[in-house]
Amino acid sequence: MLLNTLDKLIKKVIGERLQFQVMANDFIHPSQLEGLKFKSTTNVEVALTHIICSGWVKNLSTSILAFNIAQLFPSLNHCFLTCILQKAGLDSCVVMFFANHLTDRKTNYMWNNFSSPIFKVNVRVGQGSALSPILSAFYFFPFFYILENHLKIFNIPVSIISFVDDEVLISQDKSLICSNSYLFCSYNVMTKLLDKFGLIVEHSKTKVFHFNKSHGLFSSPLLNLSSIGDTVLVLKNTWKYLEFIFNRKLSFHQHINYYSNRAISTVKCMRTLGNSSCGIIPTQKCLLYRCYILPIALYGFQLWLYNHAPLSYSLKILTKMQRRATIWILCAFKTSPLEGIKAIVGLIPIKLHL
Repeated sequence: MLLNTLDKLIKKVIGERLQFQVMANDFIHPSQLEGLKFKSTTNVEVALTHIICSGWVKNLSTSILAFNIAQLFPSLNHCFLTCILQKAGLDSCVVMFFANHLTDRKTNYMWNNFSSPIFKVNVRVGQGSALSPILSAFYFFPFFYILENHLKIFNIPVSIISFVDDEVLISQDKSLICSNSYLFCSYNVMTKLLDKFGLIVEHSKTKVFHFNKSHGLFSSPLLNLSSIGDTVLVLKNTWKYLEFIFNRKLSFHQHINYYSNRAISTVKCMRTLGNSSCGIIPTQKCLLYRCYILPIALYGFQLWLYNHAPLSYSLKILTKMQRRATIWILCAFKTSPLEGIKAIVGLIPIKLHL
């Protein structure tokens, strides 16, 4: 256990230094939002929402093609990764460390007086390792510049946002038929290029979604990807990406409902922690609500909280959630007045939390 702890600490230190080197040399492509400090899934969704709203200002519909790369970290080519680290301007000692760390590893097992023979072990970029995000960001650096050049050559107006193994192709046009054709061509170019990088797309997880502000019934043309390994993609009412739930008008009602209900379910489960006669005290319950339940309910609120946004529906659902939590904290009756029990507990209104 001590060796594992030291290994994680050393990798954490190396990852921090690589982060500094990346930011100092401006090495990462602007489309890459993974593996960098101060970047999270919220940054991806805020950027995506901004692109969609900017297109609506120009009367353009936004079409999204989302896909997933299978087994990203174990599939990274070690020799190619070492070459990229060298091109990034890292010190030769650092490059040599990764070359020795990722390739030609040997090990043996020992138990009391027994020692196994030495044998080779194939060490890959581990899933969950502190170095995995930054190494994948290095690996994708040349990929995005090559892809960008290919799209310019074929005159395909498509942009991309990447977060680890979740990629999004974005096309904006007044005609959905044109957007679908752009997405089809870019997806074809992307899969062939990924294959050269030793990466495989999980076609079963590929999804298409269109954002449009039109009222009434909305119908969109189907996107047929059967010729490049996928099936005919059918448009659904909602799209879940990085645990954010979108609809075509960006109202986020389904997103707010989902996480409010999830917070209420968490409150119900926490009743097992005690009641009014035994268990944790109300002060501890209040702290638990603020630290654990409230972040669940407000996950992704940056997407729908902005100036002049209609908040009546959002505040109604979240206030209902906070009422259930307040009743649980005080073990009060369901008919208790909300403002009174909130004052006793010391909780501020939900709009002030936002």
